[in-house]
Amino acid sequence: MIDWQAKAKEEEQAYLADLKDFLKIASVRDDSQATEDAPLGPGPKDALVHILALADRDGFVTKNIDNLAGYIEIGPKDADEYVALLSHVDVMPAGEGWETDPFDPVIEDGKVIARGASDDKGPGLAAYYGFKMIRDLNLPLKRRVRLIFGTDEENDWTGMTRYFEVEPAPAFGFSPDAEYPIINGEKGNLQVNLTSPATNGDAVKLEVFDSGIRTNMVPGVARATVTGLPTDQTIADFAAFLAENKQVRGTVTPEGDELKFELLGKQVHGSLPETGENAGTYLAKFLKQYDFGGTAAFFLKYLGELSHDDPTGKKLGVAYEDDVMGPLSMNVGIQKFDLKDGVFINFNFRYPKGIEPEFIEKQLDEALPEWDYQAKIGGHAQVPHYVSPEDPVVKTLLKIYHDQTGLEAHDQVIGGGTYGRLMKRGVAFGALFPDSPDTMHQVGEFALVDDLVRSMGIYGQAIVDLANLPE
Repeated sequence: MIDWQAKAKEEEQAYLADLKDFLKIASVRDDSQATEDAPLGPGPKDALVHILALADRDGFVTKNIDNLAGYIEIGPKDADEYVALLSHVDVMPAGEGWETDPFDPVIEDGKVIARGASDDKGPGLAAYYGFKMIRDLNLPLKRRVRLIFGTDEENDWTGMTRYFEVEPAPAFGFSPDAEYPIINGEKGNLQVNLTSPATNGDAVKLEVFDSGIRTNMVPGVARATVTGLPTDQTIADFAAFLAENKQVRGTVTPEGDELKFELLGKQVHGSLPETGENAGTYLAKFLKQYDFGGTAAFFLKYLGELSHDDPTGKKLGVAYEDDVMGPLSMNVGIQKFDLKDGVFINFNFRYPKGIEPEFIEKQLDEALPEWDYQAKIGGHAQVPHYVSPEDPVVKTLLKIYHDQTGLEAHDQVIGGGTYGRLMKRGVAFGALFPDSPDTMHQVGEFALVDDLVRSMGIYGQAIVDLANLPE
């Protein structure tokens, strides 16, 4: 009987040393620096090359696919089927407000603090160390196993799309990119973009409004520049607004005839909008009281009234709940008003089975009839995904989790989207434990060292047991 947790503990220091090097790579997609050799910019490519180089160092079979995806393989070469673990090396932009350098990892108080510590470099490397333990123990496997890394999970999955274009599909597997006990259901993921020209009235003018950097993040910062408002009265109004809404902070600064606003909310993962404070909709809520004209007035009403503080979309008429998958969630991820480039509002919906994307698009397009705008489905749409709790993959992973931790094991559905949905019998499995803080996509992202080490042991056994499942 293998004591997987004891084996994982033996690897802790080597794992943490490798993790710190991995986390130092700022692997944020940057199309402005894309080249033929680095199609998503240098960061994702560098991180992929780095993790494959670790595997080469340790003597594993590896393959790099166009610097977009890559894999590490163990098991019998003549096996027809393979099991897949799907992870990603790219990370979200750091955002503002970190107390430490997001790409200079700090280990203190039992935490690894860095962008990517929990999403998904920490768990992905824990899965890699599961590979190492299996190899070092010389354990037999009936199937091949691949640990596959994508480079664009936080955007439109370009890397993994390329992988499945050129490689055979796995039989089943999991993604170490969510939470325990298991995720056997994932809601659909939909973006709807709202656009229109940006115009003003005669007196009060919205010169610029900017909030949000990614569709799957609740914006933590919003900024706006306004002309035509009385300085002293507006400053007093803003102070009163902040006193009434203590969950956000902000400043207003006079510069000539302009007033520059900055509002700070709480940046969180876009699949959990109810846990954050959307800085953009708060700022729109404050500004909409003034006598704006043109599309500026509609823009502020759409955000500050119809979209504000409504994570299930009731006011926009898109709320829906399924008995198994739960309620729809809505995040207003990007909000821009620019007199040159126009209006752009991006919504990110996580929707259960039973509702169609076209219905959501229609409701958003008709929510404010007096405004001549256009709402259209855009971005990387994904349909709901569900694997039965009776599937042997689900049962096997839940048993491993319970046996190694003693914790309750049950199936669940989330709004987040993982690579697990790319496999018909694919799930997400860890590495966030139920009692641990979830800081994915947040300022100050961290993972607990003990959780990552525990996951190394869980993943080691999971690889062996899945690879040896009966036909």
